[in-house]
Amino acid sequence: MKKGLIFLSVILFIMFLIGCSNNNAQNNNEQNNEQINNNENNNDSNESNENTDMNEGNEEDEAVDGDINEDNGKEEDEDEVVEVQDPLYELTEVWTVRPIEPETTNSNVVLLTIDDSFDTSSKKQYYALEMAEILQNLDASAIFFVNGAGLQGSESHIEENREMLRKLYEMGFEIGNHTMTHPNLREISEEEQRQQIVELNDLIEEIIGERPRFFRAPFGANTDYSRQVVEEEGMQWMNWSYGFDYFPQYVGDAEALTEIMLDPTSEGVSLTNGANLLMHDRDFTTEALHDIVVGLQEKGFEIVNPSLIK
Repeated sequence: MKKGLIFLSVILFIMFLIGCSNNNAQNNNEQNNEQINNNENNNDSNESNENTDMNEGNEEDEAVDGDINEDNGKEEDEDEVVEVQDPLYELTEVWTVRPIEPETTNSNVVLLTIDDSFDTSSKKQYYALEMAEILQNLDASAIFFVNGAGLQGSESHIEENREMLRKLYEMGFEIGNHTMTHPNLREISEEEQRQQIVELNDLIEEIIGERPRFFRAPFGANTDYSRQVVEEEGMQWMNWSYGFDYFPQYVGDAEALTEIMLDPTSEGVSLTNGANLLMHDRDFTTEALHDIVVGLQEKGFEIVNPSLIK
């Protein structure tokens, strides 16, 4: 009997141990499953985060690329250079203009030139800007051959003259050299001739940032030495074909000036292709300018842009 109780106790103890072992195994399995699930969730989360990071990175890269493209576009716009047209015309030995390639370039042109702006250091009314506006409205151009006497000094009217010159240049008009003080070059020394030409080139460059390409001597009185200085300065010199606003019979009469500029035969000259027409910075010439230009255009002449002259 006693042995039977002992045997039964051993059996019960063994069953208890087996039950505990199964519970531990189940708990371990559940813990392992939970760990596996956690790992899978973590992996999914990591993958999701990686995908999100990659997408964000791609978006950032695209944004950067877009910024770069925009920047490149801005740089391309900023670096864009305005194309400069090659010269189409050249000066002849008698100061008219002719096409470099007559087969492809219009020869029915005239050149307008306007002298004597800023010819005195005293306060004076100049009409250059008004003349430029008239020309611009008619799609015409000209060379303004200026003096330097009215551009040098510290007085308020001198600064107004300098500002007028800057505006002429900014409007696209060619600025020519007509000497500092308008002397007859044949009546002064070589040293003074050089000073009259070079000093004005320096002054014009100081005001507009560019040296003149063309020179006209006062009264058309050139000398061998002045032509040498002009060549050293990289300029071309010119006189003119005709002009009448300094002839006594036309001074102050805009209507008469218009008629003679359009038909100069009574003065023994002709209006021909390439003619180099002389006018001055004067009130009655300004009054006549519109009708002169319109009359030339109606005769079939194009007003040549000096920038197209070689």
